[in-house]
Amino acid sequence: MAALAGAGPGAGSPAGCGARDLFAEGLLGFLRPAARQLDAHVHAVRESQVELREHIDSLATELCRINEDQKAALDLDPYVKKLLNARRRVVLVNNILQNAQERLRRLHHNMAKETARRKAILEASGGYPQGSPSK
Repeated sequence: MAALAGAGPGAGSPAGCGARDLFAEGLLGFLRPAARQLDAHVHAVRESQVELREHIDSLATELCRINEDQKAALDLDPYVKKLLNARRRVVLVNNILQNAQERLRRLHHNMAKETARRKAILEASGGYPQGSPSK
């Protein structure tokens, strides 16, 4: 049974290995632009989250100042608490995005490393077909 694991048509032959490498390289080539685009979007969202957090902080400070300056007793504390709660959630989402972006960066790095490794193996074995655009 163990001999059948990973055995498929041409799995042990050089042609099967080359085809598998070409497939893996194609798959990595397909995923790389999506990973870059996702990274750019996550970066943009993180920037807007920071901007939103700054606006919330500014608004909370302004509400506190207005509350202190008022002669009449206005109870703005519930609104300040809501703003601070919203800020806390924004920070939480920003942390989640930061972790996701770091995982995406590592994935992208590993994809590039694997592509370079496979390309070196193929070049060393002369596995590229004649006239291949990869060379």
